[in-house]
Formats: sequence, structure tokens, C-alpha cells
Amino acid sequence: MMEILTYDFMQRALLAAVLVGITAPAVGIYLVQRRQAIMGDGIGHVALTGVALGFLTGTNPVWTAVAVSTLGAVLMELIRWYGKARGDLALAMLFYGGMAGGVLLINLAPNGSNGSLTTYLFGSITTVSQEDVVTICFLAAFVVLITLGLRRQLFAVCQDEEFARVTGLPVRLLNLLLAVTAAVTVTVAMRVVGLLLVSALMVVPVAAAQQATRGFAMTLASAVGIGVVVTLSGTVYSFYVDVPPGASIVVLAIGVFALITALAAPVARKRARRAAAADEQCALEVPGSGHSGDDVKV
Repeated sequence: MMEILTYDFMQRALLAAVLVGITAPAVGIYLVQRRQAIMGDGIGHVALTGVALGFLTGTNPVWTAVAVSTLGAVLMELIRWYGKARGDLALAMLFYGGMAGGVLLINLAPNGSNGSLTTYLFGSITTVSQEDVVTICFLAAFVVLITLGLRRQLFAVCQDEEFARVTGLPVRLLNLLLAVTAAVTVTVAMRVVGLLLVSALMVVPVAAAQQATRGFAMTLASAVGIGVVVTLSGTVYSFYVDVPPGASIVVLAIGVFALITALAAPVARKRARRAAAADEQCALEVPGSGHSGDDVKV
């Protein structure tokens, strides 16, 4: 098991996996709260255009993906605010336009082909370079700073925008900041998980944590813990079996979700029965008398 640490590329891949396991659920919990669980998919398709632009211009595809996906996320928010189109239509435009733009630009790039995008679509542990690790560390620090430092404000906006606006929070600014953070998270994860599967890592660990925890802070901590476990396990598994790490990570995450759901279901049913019994007991009590309804004389 420890032999994989003797390979430099695996050391880089495991470090990237840990950072992805932290950042993806940390952003995903807000997207789930806003019922925008598939937002990562839309941003991932736009990021594909950024990757292709990097090949075309000869620059680092990670940074061009950050720039283009950030622009796409901001445009989506602007459409949601000012446009007549609904949010789901904006997501659809991101899906189709991003994918088409990526395929078009990659074929215009020197020595470019659709195969050049494969490692970004599904992830590849062997292609994580030292430069990629430095970039991912920098971007992950930004994501963690925003998602944890502004967790109260972001939670309030995701829970109820109108109430947050009444309390004086800059709702639009926070929405834009969350969209930008989601875009950065997608680019952080694309080397390990892949653009097509990153949304699953942003959502599934959160959904799994919600089955067994109560309260925002506990759910966030549990989701991040699950994210780190599945990204590390999936990366190690992909090394030994020689499969794309993104697929391994997502399958493991879904397996963890199924396991936690199966274990939490009996507890939830027992808790529901206790709550129903307590409600029934309260219904039989007469307020202020200390006696049950059967003891009251008419």
C-alpha cells in the first residue's frame, strides 16, 4: 500500500485528491441548499471551453478554465437576475455552449484533437504536474477561505434570499461570490475527478452527510470528511486497477451514500415513532393541570 508514495506523480495526485475532497463538498453544501445541485455540471461544460482555449493559446489550461468558467458562472447569475429566461434555461445554455465551444476550439488548436480533452473530462492521476499542484493549492485556499469564512452569510442567502436581504446582507454580491467559488472548485477538481463528474463530488457527499447528521456545521464537516475519504480511496484504487480516478471516486461516493442511507433509515424511523408518541402524549395533556385528559372532571 505504501509503495504508491514512492512515485512522485502519486504523491501529487493524492495531495490534489485531498484538496478536491475538501473543496467540492464545501461548495456543494450551498448549492444543495439552493436546489442548484447540477450547477457544477453547467460550469464544468463551460470550463471545457477554457481548457480548449488554453491549448489554442499555449497557456496553462487550468488558468484559462478558471477565467472562462468564472465568466460563465457570473453570466448565469446575471441571466437569473435580469433576463426573462429562468435559471434552468441558463444552465442549459451553459451545458450546450460550453461543450460545443470546447470541441470547436480544441480542433483549431495546433496538434489538438478531441482526445486531448479526455484527461480533463474524466480525470487522470498521471497528468497532475507540480505546476498543477501549486495552482490547485492556491485555488483550494481561496475556496476554503470563502466557504468557511463567510459560511453564516452564505447559508443565510441560500436558505432565504428575501430574509437575508431584509437583514442587510449584500445578497447579489454573495450570490456572485458563490458562483465564482463554484467555478473555481470545478477547475480545482477537473484534474482528479474530471469535468463531467465533478458535480457528483459536490453533491453526493453532502447528500450522504444529510442522512446521518443534523445542523449545518455537522453536515458540512461530515460531507468534507466523506469527500476526502472517497477521493483518496478512489485515487488509490485507480492506480492499482488502471481506471480513470473520476469514475472510481464517484462510484465510491454513491456507495457511501447508499450505505449511510441504509444504516440511518432504521434510526430515522425510530426517531419518528418517538416524536409521534411524544406528540400524542402532549395532545392528551391538559395545559397547566399536570393531569391527563382522562383525569379531568367535566
